Amino acid sequence: MKGYLQVYTGNGKGKTTAALGLSLRAAGAGMKVYIAQFLKQGDYSEIKALERFSDAIVLEQFGLGHFVKGQPTQAEIDAARDGLDKARQQLSSGDYDMVILEEANIAAAVGLFSVKDLMDVIQQRPDHVELVITGRSAAPEVMEKADLVTEMKAVKHYYDQGVQARIGIEK
Repeated sequence: MKGYLQVYTGNGKGKTTAALGLSLRAAGAGMKVYIAQFLKQGDYSEIKALERFSDAIVLEQFGLGHFVKGQPTQAEIDAARDGLDKARQQLSSGDYDMVILEEANIAAAVGLFSVKDLMDVIQQRPDHVELVITGRSAAPEVMEKADLVTEMKAVKHYYDQGVQARIGIEK
């Protein structure tokens, strides 16, 4: 089966949710999935749920547990670049039918790795692998290369009324 490049971007909620939904659908069809998370670190509810599918879905986190504010630290850059290298290896390994680079768009936008580095990974995608890239601020060249681009648009969000992330819903 031919694989495609999917990009989920925009300032609205649902990018990670869409990608994780794809991973579950793929696992249900007997496919193997690798997920690299570039900003998150920790025990989010989705991590606990995916552990139940560990025979089909492998998830690794390369973030340091906080969102990059201002100039990224060398530790943040090193962690993200290590993650991108690992994702590149997994993409080419032949072990996975789907690879998800979660928050890779924003990681590139804030300088954790370059858009060129991300494009190099995209170029190395084997024809049969579905590659999914999420995160705000997708670079124009990433969207141009993609076969599918979905932009999540924030129209209204209860966060603006002071509602914090809730376990099982946003975290």
